[in-house]
Amino acid sequence: MNGTNGAGNERQIQDADLMDVAQDPEQAHRLRKALQTLATNPKVGGKLQEMAQEVLSGRIGMKDAIQSEEYMGAIGDRMHEMRRAAENQTQAEREASREQFAKWQKEQEAKEDQERAERDGPSGAIVTGPRRGGRGGAGHRD
Repeated sequence: MNGTNGAGNERQIQDADLMDVAQDPEQAHRLRKALQTLATNPKVGGKLQEMAQEVLSGRIGMKDAIQSEEYMGAIGDRMHEMRRAAENQTQAEREASREQFAKWQKEQEAKEDQERAERDGPSGAIVTGPRRGGRGGAGHRD
């Protein structure tokens, strides 16, 4: 065994483990990141957090989780809470939330771009700098 990750998880799934429900590797990556957020955010709690932890540890598959009435009920309950909170916001709170979300979204896109560059970088880094050498030539001899 690899030991623990501090949260009692003996193993963490990888993006590829979510391809049974994801349409492409990028979507699988975003899903795994969302599950990690749900699993570690103390404000989530309850069945929703339990589901994320179970999926991330590999004890339950994502497909099984979304077919579970218990877990889907928890997602539905959370969505209802979010809708009710949004309906009760003042116009100023809505605008502040939109601004905060836009800022957060830009940060997330920048992080994703950086992660993508780090993931894809080594395979695409064959040429490491500008070509130097002879003048105006293609480098071959006639």
